[in-house]
Amino acid sequence: MPRSPRVGFPPPTLIATTEALQALCERLAAEEFVTVDTEFMRERTYWPELCVVQLAGEREVAVIDAQAPEIDLAPLGDLLANQAVMKVFHAARQDIEIFVLRFGEVPRPLFDTQIAAMVAGFGEQVGYDALVAALAGGSIDKAHRFSDWSVRPLSAAQIAYAAADVTYLRTVYSRLCARLAQDGRLDWVAQEMGELSDRSLYRTDPETMWERLRPRSNNRRFLGMVRALAAWREREAQRVNIPRQRLLRDETLLEIAATAPDNPDVLARARGISRGFAEGRTGASLLAAIAEAKALPDDAMPEAPRGRDGARPSPALVSLLKVLLAAKCENHHVAARLVASSDDIERLATEEAPDIAALHGWRREVFGEDALALKQGRVALGVAGRRVKLIPAQ
Repeated sequence: MPRSPRVGFPPPTLIATTEALQALCERLAAEEFVTVDTEFMRERTYWPELCVVQLAGEREVAVIDAQAPEIDLAPLGDLLANQAVMKVFHAARQDIEIFVLRFGEVPRPLFDTQIAAMVAGFGEQVGYDALVAALAGGSIDKAHRFSDWSVRPLSAAQIAYAAADVTYLRTVYSRLCARLAQDGRLDWVAQEMGELSDRSLYRTDPETMWERLRPRSNNRRFLGMVRALAAWREREAQRVNIPRQRLLRDETLLEIAATAPDNPDVLARARGISRGFAEGRTGASLLAAIAEAKALPDDAMPEAPRGRDGARPSPALVSLLKVLLAAKCENHHVAARLVASSDDIERLATEEAPDIAALHGWRREVFGEDALALKQGRVALGVAGRRVKLIPAQ
């Protein structure tokens, strides 16, 4: 169990050299846990531009200028890989993605207080501000939340704002752990952290990006074109380092997949495609991807995504399962979104025994087992007072 953090922290230290970072990381390597946050820019680029890293130990807090000309972040990579030190984040996915891109590995071991808070009954995707208020009795100054962190020099106010995130996080982590231990749910969180540590979560596969578009068609030839164009867009956006939607919007991509143009004139007729784009290098690359997809044989086309095979879940059964989910999560004081997604519910309603998270581990105990019993008619839903309850079927 982590010790409670000190009440008062010294002023944050700005780290701008490799030597200072090395010394900091050596000191923090002796800690039971460190809290971690980042500030980055991504509005105009595909790849996140790391600007600042914040670290707090028991006795110090530091703001690392990741863009300082005289700094090598290798010592930070060593600290993040140190198995003896817990790395504590809030809403960790984007931070972890940055570190995987920079250092090649997920920080381990790790703890995400946002996920832990959902397990502990703080609701759906609870905000950091709310956790700080509830568990640390503090408040976060939001004035610099949307700062341009790439501008130098960093202001004293920016440094103070960045440092506050990781100092309060120590208290949030300690008190969350105590609450989870009291409720016997530390193992639940450990399962979630195991999934969050999977490096594949942070590696984009261009060949699967088409699935995110959810094309409404069972036509495999059309789906093959969507797959090809989505993969092309992802690789091209990575190459030129601009957001994928800025390169080619989703609706434009789907329109092009439907028309499959074979020359710049036809391509230029698509919404959002300029004549210059169509006739330039990028347009030529796009047309080449279209031609390559057209040449593929039918058996190389993708299957329709799950759920597009004509089977549709019963709306009534989906509604019943959602009521059960809400009731079980209310009883267990855990966020429903963490237990089962909308896709999980639909698959439960249509498939005999779907391989979904809701039917594994602690989720099965909380919801999955009863969901199967409800679907099989072994239990029914009733009301006792102001709560929904399960009633054995007669």
